Amino acid sequence: MKRIGIIFAMKEELDAFLENVKVINNYKIFDLNFYECEYNDKACILVECGIGKVNAARCSQILIDNMNIDCIINVGVAGGISNELKIGDIVVALNLIQHDFDLCSFDHKKGYIPNAGDYFYCDDYLLNQSKLVDIKNIHFGTIASGDIFVTDKNMAKKINTKFGALCTEMEGASIAQVCHLAGIPFLVIRSISDTPNGNNNIDFDIFLKDSANISTIFIKKLLSLIA
Repeated sequence: MKRIGIIFAMKEELDAFLENVKVINNYKIFDLNFYECEYNDKACILVECGIGKVNAARCSQILIDNMNIDCIINVGVAGGISNELKIGDIVVALNLIQHDFDLCSFDHKKGYIPNAGDYFYCDDYLLNQSKLVDIKNIHFGTIASGDIFVTDKNMAKKINTKFGALCTEMEGASIAQVCHLAGIPFLVIRSISDTPNGNNNIDFDIFLKDSANISTIFIKKLLSLIA
């Protein structure tokens, strides 16, 4: 894979990676800044998409249409909703689902999207390479995305039980859907920055930078393994 698109939701996540690379070119399309750099002899196109599924989907399509990429990696932070996770752990998605997509009134399962399906599965090759990354506290499983910052314990438990999700965030599954429809291999990686406790907005602010740095360490190791 020669050209790898890497999408970050927030500036803190992007900045953590930019500190480790030299930017070769900078492109602006609409209001999005794309940074072209090299890491381990691979061209990487970095971009901050903004928070939420619409921002993430829009950014993904612009990246695909304009940057001639071979795959997309989405990296960032998430809230842990599984008892096996703690702050600072890494979750690599086996698959992703939009937990707030609801057509149950039309006899569809929660999360099912017509002409797309429900779970979107990460690329086998990228997934297998991520399993070779030498890092502690890594988990593989389902990531659930929705336009909700989950603070309620009951909601967290419901999402965990219904979808088998390890964590929740606000971008990954929409990026996965765009890649699925466009035939682009993808992988989604999250570092746990908070857990639903009624006060996890405070946890998020405290641990965001540390979690972003952990994600950066992981993605650097992964890039060294991708052929």
